[in-house]
Amino acid sequence: MVIIGILGRSWVDETRLNQSKIQNSRLYPVIFIPGSSATVNRFDDLFNKLNANPNQKHSVLKINIKKDGQYDISGTIRQTDFRPFIVIGFENNADGYSNIKKQASYIDDVLTLLQNRYHFHHFDAIGHSNGGLIWTRYLEKYFNNQQFVMNHLMTLGTPYNFSETSISRKTEMLKDMIQGRTQLPSNLIVYSIAGTEDYTDDGIVPVQSVTAGKYIFQNYTQKYMQITLSGNEAQHSNLPDNNEVVSIINQYILTDNSNPRNPTNAPK
Repeated sequence: MVIIGILGRSWVDETRLNQSKIQNSRLYPVIFIPGSSATVNRFDDLFNKLNANPNQKHSVLKINIKKDGQYDISGTIRQTDFRPFIVIGFENNADGYSNIKKQASYIDDVLTLLQNRYHFHHFDAIGHSNGGLIWTRYLEKYFNNQQFVMNHLMTLGTPYNFSETSISRKTEMLKDMIQGRTQLPSNLIVYSIAGTEDYTDDGIVPVQSVTAGKYIFQNYTQKYMQITLSGNEAQHSNLPDNNEVVSIINQYILTDNSNPRNPTNAPK
């Protein structure tokens, strides 16, 4: 009984220490999820542009989730980097609602793993195409506001109504996400970016499908902002590397002045 008591107290002390590290951590990562058919390297060009500022170099950590739920990790987070980039990708990166559901459940597991390893509480999220759907599904089904604080969600060309061009024809997924919107964190700030080549779509995703996100987030989060970009660089696959997107990420995510957790706002 004495041994059990000592072991039990040791476990409680370790748990409290871990929770203290998490709550007091300055680490504030930006976590990216690519779209269908894309790998963990999808954002490399974007990272090169964001890291062009010599005063703002971000570490890059990549997690590739295998079909069986196991994972590979590559890259490192520098000890002095409080704003690293983390990419979570999938070996099974096929399109489809059933796969999005499965991927969202994997995200829940991997975020817990990352938190236990790196001790962070706050993070921002960016998703390209179906990556935004995975984040939305995660928020509605798995997110625990006692475990994490997601301050910002930015989605790039995310097809909330898949290929439908009319909101009157809601897909099963959109209906589910509208129904689940009450589970969204009320303090979340959402930026939804749509691209358009000809003011109807970005070459793949209809603008109406992207803007359908307002039926999910508007009035259920702290702020929802819809941004539409046009031109050659606004084509669906080009959105993550679009120079305007780079500027938007710098302005609204990396140099956000409203969040004291952002290391750029820490006292010098």
